Amino acid sequence: MAVNLDPVMACNLRCKMCYFTDKDYVKTLKGQLTSDEVKRIAEVIFTRALKLQIGCGTEPTLYENLPEIIGLGKQYNVPYISLTTNANLLTEDSINAMLHAGLNEFTISLHGVEKRSYEDFMGKGDYERFRDVFQIFIKLKQRFDFKVRVNYTFNEDNFLELNRLFEQFNPDSIDILQIRPIQNLGNTAYQNFSLDQVKSVYPKVYQHLKDECKNHGIVFMAPERLSDLEKVNESSVIFDYTYCYISPNKFFRKGFKWKEESFENYTHRMGWGKQLLKNAFKSKKSLKTERNHLNYDVNFN
Repeated sequence: MAVNLDPVMACNLRCKMCYFTDKDYVKTLKGQLTSDEVKRIAEVIFTRALKLQIGCGTEPTLYENLPEIIGLGKQYNVPYISLTTNANLLTEDSINAMLHAGLNEFTISLHGVEKRSYEDFMGKGDYERFRDVFQIFIKLKQRFDFKVRVNYTFNEDNFLELNRLFEQFNPDSIDILQIRPIQNLGNTAYQNFSLDQVKSVYPKVYQHLKDECKNHGIVFMAPERLSDLEKVNESSVIFDYTYCYISPNKFFRKGFKWKEESFENYTHRMGWGKQLLKNAFKSKKSLKTERNHLNYDVNFN
């Protein structure tokens, strides 16, 4: 399973493409996990995790003890542990502590290459502080084996800046570049979801980034064509069975009494095996009704 954990329901920034600019939605985001709850979560689900993703829809660096969560992941032999963050609260000491605990990857959210667009799209973000973090990564890569993934969400107003990404950010600090289009997350501050102006320039920018990444030994992940976004991703059918989201208010599925029962008891009680078998024979037509996920072209070097 892919275990996705939000230990605290808060964020230090107000990115314009994020639901943290939806005042009504933010009111519903409350709470943080206690140390005892984190230990129980690890006991119940970490043994089934192929990957532990810390930080999914909120900012995990607001949580006081991330090394504890990472350490529990290693204790339960989770093969890969990643942290998704806007990086504005990262320091050399905090990065060092997480790497010592066993973190495998930092996934860094980025919505603008230039200072003006970065600070505009990532409300309350500090561009210089953000860039300093990448210099810390270069320094610590000499002592630790870890990956840095940049996750760039593009729209009509920030897409062409991708041509200048490696002018502003040292490619030695980046191992994976992932670009993906804006998604409608509700009543967000930025509401331009059209990609019409991107379509004509997308192939050229895509090829430029692909070539640059190849030259620098960076894995490049992106839809090869914008039309690929409209295709059905057939792996979406297994999403509800492999994606496990946990927060102070949710644990995988409604009805899972995780504080009292084991994962094995829960799945036996709700007929997990029969549901999996039934879904193995879903038709192409029924797949189109499923929640769909992006199709990426992944370029390794």
